Amino acid sequence: MNEAIDRLVGRNPVREALEQEETRVEKVLLQEGAGGPALEAIRRAARAHGVPVQMVPKARLDRLAAGAVHQGVVAFVAPVRYRTLEELLDEVAPSPEAVRERLPLLVALDQIEDPHNYGAILRTAAAAGVAGVLVPRHHMAPLNAAALKASAGAALRIPIARVTNLTRALESLKAHGFWVAGASPSGEVSVWEMDWHRPLVLVLGNEGRGLRPGVAQACDLLVSIPLRGPVESLNVSVAAGILLFAATRTRQ
Repeated sequence: MNEAIDRLVGRNPVREALEQEETRVEKVLLQEGAGGPALEAIRRAARAHGVPVQMVPKARLDRLAAGAVHQGVVAFVAPVRYRTLEELLDEVAPSPEAVRERLPLLVALDQIEDPHNYGAILRTAAAAGVAGVLVPRHHMAPLNAAALKASAGAALRIPIARVTNLTRALESLKAHGFWVAGASPSGEVSVWEMDWHRPLVLVLGNEGRGLRPGVAQACDLLVSIPLRGPVESLNVSVAAGILLFAATRTRQ
């Protein structure tokens, strides 16, 4: 299923989109009078791909960016395609044997509400080599311009599957050979003691409520990040970075 993203805002997201064959940029708007190597590189990339480039006043970019920092460039793009769970598995590991052989790492997001957190997690997931991301169809932040900006274009690189029932999707992945680990401040396993070297789905919960009870129950284990200072929890995108790069370090 597709969800339209009508524009990309900022130099990195636009440049990333122009580099992706699967993402069709329809038009690039550049700020009149703005220059520099980054904008010139975007102009050249757009023309190399046959994408129209239009010079427009800064006021128009300000309106289109809706408060985001546009850095002199906005692009209109075709829809980003959400996969089904089956399509994601076909790409990542189509059989239990492939799961055991490839040891893929997936991320599941349980009702993340802030588009900036959504985008930041996608950026971290792509940097950590995550094979794909699962999100619920309902009560989930939109993949809008703010999320795309925060992802620095990573949302255009990493496969994202949208599912109707996240708990059932996790059970399906377990049947396919994955372990499921939920991030929780009360987790019984420390991030530093966790066995990351296995086919794994890391589940990250809502910014305020954490994992829903049914989702937590579907997890094989809960993993925590030990905190030393006088705080109870971390921002979910910060926690994602710690957990995913702990996983990457031990899976190399």
